[in-house]
Formats: sequence, C-alpha cells, structure tokens
Amino acid sequence: MKQNLNIQELMNLVLTDMEKQKYADYTIGSYRQCYDNLKKFIEGKNLESYSNALAIDFIRFKFGITINDLYDKHSFNTRSSISYIRALKVLSGYTENGLHEKKRMYGKKPFECPEEFNSDYELFKKACRARNYAPMGEASIYWSLQKFLVFLKKEGITSSSEMTNIHILKFLSSQKDYSSRYIGSTVSRLRNYLRILYQEGLIKSDLSIHLPNMKITRNPFIPSVWKQTDVKKLLESIDRQNPKGKRDYAILLLVVRLGLRVGDVRALKLSDLNWNRKLISIAMQKTKQQLELPLLEDVGWAVIDYLKNGRPQTDTDIIFIRHKAPYDGFADHNCLHKMLTRHMLKAKIEGMNNQKHGLHSLRSTLAYVLLENGTPLPVISEALGHQSIQTTRFYLKIDMDGLRNCIIDPEEVCHE
Repeated sequence: MKQNLNIQELMNLVLTDMEKQKYADYTIGSYRQCYDNLKKFIEGKNLESYSNALAIDFIRFKFGITINDLYDKHSFNTRSSISYIRALKVLSGYTENGLHEKKRMYGKKPFECPEEFNSDYELFKKACRARNYAPMGEASIYWSLQKFLVFLKKEGITSSSEMTNIHILKFLSSQKDYSSRYIGSTVSRLRNYLRILYQEGLIKSDLSIHLPNMKITRNPFIPSVWKQTDVKKLLESIDRQNPKGKRDYAILLLVVRLGLRVGDVRALKLSDLNWNRKLISIAMQKTKQQLELPLLEDVGWAVIDYLKNGRPQTDTDIIFIRHKAPYDGFADHNCLHKMLTRHMLKAKIEGMNNQKHGLHSLRSTLAYVLLENGTPLPVISEALGHQSIQTTRFYLKIDMDGLRNCIIDPEEVCHE
C-alpha cells in the first residue's frame, strides 16, 4: 500500500517504475505531461493526498468533461483525455497495489465490497487462497459472491448475522434468467461462503442447508473441432520474422501439438523446460497435478527461436510475455482469444462463427485426432492432464464418421 505518500512522491515513484520497466519514452513523456498539469492544478489548494475525486475534478477542469468515475465507460474519444485518464488510473492503482500488480482490464472498476461485509469477504478470500484454486477459478468464485453482497446491501442488510434463507432464495430468484449451469455454479459458491461464515461463528445457523440441490451437467455440448486445412492456414499465416509472430507461433504449437491449456501456456516458465531430457514438466493451473510431456522437436525449436530472437529483455521467468511494457506475463484473465482471432482473420478462416474457436478448441481437436488414430483413452487422458478418464470420454460425443472430414495430422500440420 502506498497511500501514505504525498502526490509529488507518488507521481515520482510511478515515473521511476515506468523507466525501470522499460516503458517507451513517448509513453513516459505523456504520463509526465499529465502529472505536471496535475501539479499545477493543485497549487495553492493545500492538497497532499491523491484520490479519485481529485482526479475527476482535474479532468473536469482540464477538458470540461464531467465523469462519475475513472473506470466508467466514457463516450468521449479525444486522444489527450484518454491518455490523461489512463495516467490517473495508474496513480489510483499504485496507491492501492503498487505498479507491479497485473494490469486490470481497461474500463473495469475494481470491486468495492460493501463496508458491512468487508471483513467477512476478506475472511472468505483468505480461505479460498488456502485451498489453492486456479487464478481464473478463484476469480469466478469472487464474481458470484460480489453480486450476492451487493444484493444484500440493496436489501438493507447491515450484517451477515441479519441474513435469512428468504434473502438467499430471493437473490437466486433474481438470477432466474441465467442458464441452469450458471445458477448451479452460483449455488455451489454461496454454499461454500455460508458454511465458512457458520464455521467462524459469524452467523448463528448454517444457512447453506436452505440452498437447493442442483446437479450441474458437465460438458453437455458437442466439442468444437478445426478442419485440417484451417489449422494449416492458421499456422502458415503467422509472420515468424516478427517477434510477436515468433511468440504466437510457439504458443499455438504448444496447444496444437501437446494440448496444453491456455492457463498452463500463460504460466509456463523457463524452469519448466528440461532441454537435456526433452521434457516439459508443469504443475497444471487447473488441477495442481504434475504433468510431463515430451518437448517435441518442432515445439522446442519454436520456443528457442522466440527466446533468442523475439522475446523482449525481462527479469521474469515466464516464457511468454507481453510485448509492451511492463514486460511480464499475461494477466490471469487473458485467454489469448484476441491473439488467435487476429491470426484467423489474417488466414481468412471462415465458417467457424457457429462454433467455439478459442484455444481450447485446438486442444479438443488434438484429442479427436488421437481418438481417431486409435489411441487408448487412458493415454489421451494422461496426455491432456485429465484427473478422470470420464472427462476424456466427453470427446467421444463427436460423430466419428463426420470427424474423418476434418482430421488434423500433427506431423503434416506442423511440418516445416
């Protein structure tokens, strides 16, 4: 926390950190211009601490624009005003977490827990961290709970001890327009929250028993599959003379050839690669189980090419990093869908609008190829890092006769 710094110290630290993290001179200059004008704005006002309210007043003074919050979606699009708001957001983030925190999605305001439930919310977050959930799984749990706490606030509840089963069921009724799977997940997360409150003595009775029992059907849909020609076009469309192209090509090969989940690709470290044994050894983000995969020759050379000729200089051990400062790994919420879509457009891949076509669909395609080639389910399950062979059976839902028209031959697709 940096909230004890005065405004001048705060701005100096932000600019110094930007220089250390090798932001472009132009970017640093635009931030410095904003902060210089902010200093002029507060001259003679006897203000020492930075706040979002001060930032909003400054934007109104500088551009004649009235905004309610820095993180709201704004209709104006002048380059200078957007640049100023971005620089002010960094000041806000630095006062709370420090600049080195993962970047938030632009325009998304951080959750402000109602004061009445803040201590209970922090207690629950601590319990979740102790359970070592995957980052995206933990974030989804908080999202459901945040909506519940905001609902209680609107209902006039001032303490968790005032909750009743009526409030809980009324909240679930407000979610009726969502899918049964979504509601089932919400029920499961609320059950965990209410049980922890009961165990800690924050509520007198175990309200979780009033939640309905819902069976969540796992993977009820047919998996998406890519055509052989489309995967070839995708890989061939990537400019491997370009640093970002080298990175993207290596990422896609890890998914196409080895079936890695996007979370495991994001988290892949230099220390996970054993070049002598030609192995990739990771603790999977989703299951926390250990997984060993062969470091195939084409995958290995693609990674080497990126590390030697494309990857920006950085101190992080993460292999695949952003190519804009700060040069660190991708944020936990980044599923790399924009990267994939960009190359799909360049490759002019069409006819996939009615099916899922994220990175996970390439992982699914590898499973189909292995199935079609007669690979036993236990072998596929181990290769994909499934905890249960029942998960792998999910891929049998595809019409195997129809699949013959869109099989990927890994050797043919990735042959150089």
